[in-house]
Amino acid sequence: MADRLIRATAANGGIRAVGTITTSLTEEARQRHKLSYVATAALGRAMSSGLLLVSSMKKEGSRVNIRIKGNGPLGGLLVDAGLDGTVRGYVENPTVELPPKANGKLDVGGAIGKDGYLYVIRDVGYGFPYSSTVELVSGEVGDDVANYLVTSEQTPSALLVGVFVDSEGVLASGGILLQIMPKAARDDSLVELLESRVSKLSGFTPLLRAGKTLPNIFEELLGDLDLIILPETNLVRFHCPCSFERVLRALKLLGEEELQDMIEKDEGAEATCHFCGEVYQANKEDLYKLIEDLRSESLS
Repeated sequence: MADRLIRATAANGGIRAVGTITTSLTEEARQRHKLSYVATAALGRAMSSGLLLVSSMKKEGSRVNIRIKGNGPLGGLLVDAGLDGTVRGYVENPTVELPPKANGKLDVGGAIGKDGYLYVIRDVGYGFPYSSTVELVSGEVGDDVANYLVTSEQTPSALLVGVFVDSEGVLASGGILLQIMPKAARDDSLVELLESRVSKLSGFTPLLRAGKTLPNIFEELLGDLDLIILPETNLVRFHCPCSFERVLRALKLLGEEELQDMIEKDEGAEATCHFCGEVYQANKEDLYKLIEDLRSESLS
């Protein structure tokens, strides 16, 4: 099943539902960053969360950044997700591995750590981005993002994200976000109903591995609440806009003296993109050209 995102409403528009499948893009991130099992689960959950959060934004070009910094050995992670369905991200210590928890699930909370912060930045492409910071509640990602929605955006929400990965790679990844809209937010029974139904689920990836589609999952959760699944389906993918040209522009900012030092000591320069792991090599000729550009600019 292709990676995608779908939207739905229920309870006469009082509930907003979004679901995403991110199996292939999480596998690409695992391969690019050579992630351990627990690092794959942490980053996959965060990338799914980013796509779910940005789906509520309206302006073309809007993006959401999620940064999680805990006191666990993973060190932290950063995700950048766009309304166009693109997402990228990385973890600070990608090879960290921990034993599974007693229930057999990967210990994402132990890897990230319970003491720390979740930072969310919403950027619509103009003006100042909206940023918010909340304390971590579990380090499991889903709980922490749901807490952000309730604490910072005052939106009662239920979020379920998951990743199933084994020696063959990522076999299932994605998540669902259910939110009570403002006109129904005072209906405590509706909030309790959603929380009760989500809490009964064993997780998100078991549903995918059992052959459930996103519409199937929505039907099971909201089918008796006048569910309307919107026809539009958005494809989602791992994408990083880095390029060799961007690397050269960054190197140019170092100045002539630093570039000359690189030529003499290393006969070139190497740069690695944190977000996607792509490695770029600039040879001596590339650096000499940058120096020539700098000298020309200084004379103009």
